[in-house]
Amino acid sequence: MSKLSRRQLITTGLAATAGASGLVVAARLADRYGLIPPDFGGIYGPGETLTYAAQRLLTRHSLAREFSQRQISRDPFANEVAPLGEEFHRLQQGAFSDWLLTVDGMVTRPASFSLAELKSFPRRSHITMIQCEEGWSYIGEWTGVPLSHVLELVGALPQVRYVVYRSIQPDWWESIDMADALHPQTLLAHGMNGSELPVRFGGPLRLRLPRQLGYKSVKYLTRLTITDNLKQFGKGLGSASPEGGYAWYAGI
Repeated sequence: MSKLSRRQLITTGLAATAGASGLVVAARLADRYGLIPPDFGGIYGPGETLTYAAQRLLTRHSLAREFSQRQISRDPFANEVAPLGEEFHRLQQGAFSDWLLTVDGMVTRPASFSLAELKSFPRRSHITMIQCEEGWSYIGEWTGVPLSHVLELVGALPQVRYVVYRSIQPDWWESIDMADALHPQTLLAHGMNGSELPVRFGGPLRLRLPRQLGYKSVKYLTRLTITDNLKQFGKGLGSASPEGGYAWYAGI
């Protein structure tokens, strides 16, 4: 991504938010710097583009707020999910010993990792807030392997731009750009609050992405696909979220 100073950002008008003309200018500038989200079309496209481009330019390396142990929520809320199916319950009965995370796409060493292997990798923990677009939130401690470590193991190619990630629930998939994929707080989480990650919170494995709203932290992860183009996935909008009316980029 081209380097752009805050002074240049303000001077060029990318941060202008007033009126339709400002949004159009922002969209053109975002296109110039390669910061167009995959769901840029439609009536909300210029606004989505402005949000994504401005946050990428101004907060690319910023950290989500981390909390203390005493601030962990005593009764965290687990939203309902669709039935997980026979295959999930078979794996659960085996204590998830056969659970695999497959990593493919634009990598030099495609691989599948067992849960035990993932737990053996360098781990990181952070106490962060998960916030839902429905209005609820809670603070929890999340433990897992940084996604960046797995991407290094499989040899992600230099030209990759996105990581597409899928749940065992076939209709639940998302994607993130490499800024979030390589961010130190982005985890393949297998633990919560000092214990194994409970099923109702996404166990045995979920993505934890504290810089975006909760629906980007997909539960029950089974596959990562590394790519330079999202047009070949679903309807080409980047994830299931914009196909259902939500934004692809949900930065907070």
